[in-house]
Order: sequence, then structure tokens, then C-alpha cells
Amino acid sequence: MRRILDIQKRLLPDLTDVLKKRYTILHHIAATGVVGRRALATHLELTERVLRAEVDFLKEQGLLETESSGMKLSEAGRKLLEDIEPIVKELLGLTDLEETLRARFSLRQVVIVPGDCDQSELTKKELGRAGAAALRKYASKGDVVAVAGGSTLAEVAHHLTPSAQMKGSLFVPARGGLGESVELQANSIASTMAKKTGGEYRLLHVPDHLGEEAYVSLMQDPNILEIVEVIRSARIVVHGIGDAMVMARRRKVDQRTIAELTAEGALAEAFGYYFDRSGKVVHKMPTVGLRLEDIQATETVIAVAGGKSKGEAIAAVMKFGHEDVLVIDEAAAVELLHHL
Repeated sequence: MRRILDIQKRLLPDLTDVLKKRYTILHHIAATGVVGRRALATHLELTERVLRAEVDFLKEQGLLETESSGMKLSEAGRKLLEDIEPIVKELLGLTDLEETLRARFSLRQVVIVPGDCDQSELTKKELGRAGAAALRKYASKGDVVAVAGGSTLAEVAHHLTPSAQMKGSLFVPARGGLGESVELQANSIASTMAKKTGGEYRLLHVPDHLGEEAYVSLMQDPNILEIVEVIRSARIVVHGIGDAMVMARRRKVDQRTIAELTAEGALAEAFGYYFDRSGKVVHKMPTVGLRLEDIQATETVIAVAGGKSKGEAIAAVMKFGHEDVLVIDEAAAVELLHHL
């Protein structure tokens, strides 16, 4: 296939451009669900005249359907979108980039979606869809799946669907999370994933970051201990990656600790730990839930993150070296290359 695509790029570059444009239109409609033509033209930065011609063609091919509220993909459109995704990735050079990053960090799989989450909410939705697909791929019946909080993981949860291999799985929060927006807490995401897949869930009603005294006290509670043991037995962990300072402020970490993080060179945050540029853990706070040793012993660790602004932070966590699957967007992947 690669040789055919190379020939097409050289002899028929205009066809490659048409393919990319029509794929982008279908992809954005799929991510949105239902969308009006004017809104789609604005988002894709196309004139309404150009978009109208493309939409008419896609309708004639049976790939789009029209409702009173806008356009949506037909079943044939969804199937075609799945079939051409590998071809578009090859044309965009993402297949080679996936393999470069997979080999560099000794990962089981790298998945890259086109775009930049920093610039497009639809790219974030696509990242969520790809993260959900990765989770389905590696999950099996009866798994314990520990999930972190955050907006990216909320998108992963949104894109999960009933799945035979995930039926009966138990979803648990990777750690406490009171204090964040409710919909972005690990508890909420775990319950959504369970409901979407037909699984079950357990909740952990404790704050994310604790003082030493509060931590010791909570870990003596039999009910807390019981759910923590379940969390630490997880076969799969799904987490996001954040900028250290952004995450510290979001979790309302005090100024003294933020100063310590800065002095220690903290660059990235994931599953409650802070990493410097080399991937070394430089700071951790008492938190009820997964510990570093649990992550290291977990069979499958899936990281989902995107946006050019997170490229360096993703590189830091990858250098730590305990992920198995990385799902990112194109902008983050290109930036990640600069920090190998």
C-alpha cells in the first residue's frame, strides 16, 4: 500500500488533497454527531460554496444523511471512515511517527490522531475515541480498571460503548479526587465507564492530596483499606498527563509546595506523581489510591494526552518508562520528537 500511496503523491497530488479534505469533513461530522453546514464551514475554514459542493458529493455517495438539525454520517459513512483511517495516517506521515515513538520508548503501541487538542475541541473528542478504542483492545472480562481524572479521561469515558470483552469489568478511581469539578473526578469517570460498558464500579470518597496525619488516619479505616486494595489490584490503568504547575494549581496546592516543585524541576504530573525533564520522580504527596509500585506492577498502563503544550510533559513521563500504550494527537507527537 505504501508504494501505491507514494506513486499517487508524486503523480496525482491533487487527489491526495481531495482525499484529505473529504476525510476531514467526514471526521469532523463524526466527532460532532450532528452539525449544520455553516458551523462546519466556519470550523474547517472553508467557504460555504466549497463545502456545499463537497457535502453534495458525499450525500450522493450515501455517506451523509440530513436531518432538520443538520448533517450526520450514515452507517456507510462510518464504515468508510474506519476503512480509510490507516490510509490517511500513512498520507499524513503518522504511521511512521507512531512507529518511531513506539520503538524509542519501548511501548506496546502508539496511536496518533490528527490535529492539536490545544486548538480544536473536536481533536480532543477524537483523542477520547482513540483512547476508548485502546482500552477496548486491551481489556478482558472481569478486569479491574483503575482510571484517573481529568477532561481527556472524561472524553475517553464518553466514547465507550457496550462491549462483550469488558462486560463484568470493575472500574475504580486511581485515587481520591474531591475538590476538582465533579464531572472530571476519577470517581465520576469510573462510574461513567462502567455504565457505558455494562461493567460495575466502586468509588473512593477521599481528597486527592492529604496531609501526612490525615493520610495515616484514613488508611486505618477498614472500608477505605478494602477499596484501596481493590484499586491496587488493577490489571489496567488509564491516565492522563499534565503540566506540573497547571495540575498543582488546579488541585489547589499551597504556594510553599509549588515553590518546592519549581525548585525540584517538576515538569509533568501523572497519577499523582511529579516528574522532571529526565523522567525522574521529584515529588509526591500522600494520596489514597495507586502508588508508584502499583503502576510498575500493572499489566497494562495506557496514557492518553494531547496538545502541543503538553509535548514536553509527555516526554518526561515516557522517559519514566512504565507505560505500555500511548494515545496522543499529532501536535503532541511532533513536539515529543523534539524532546527525545
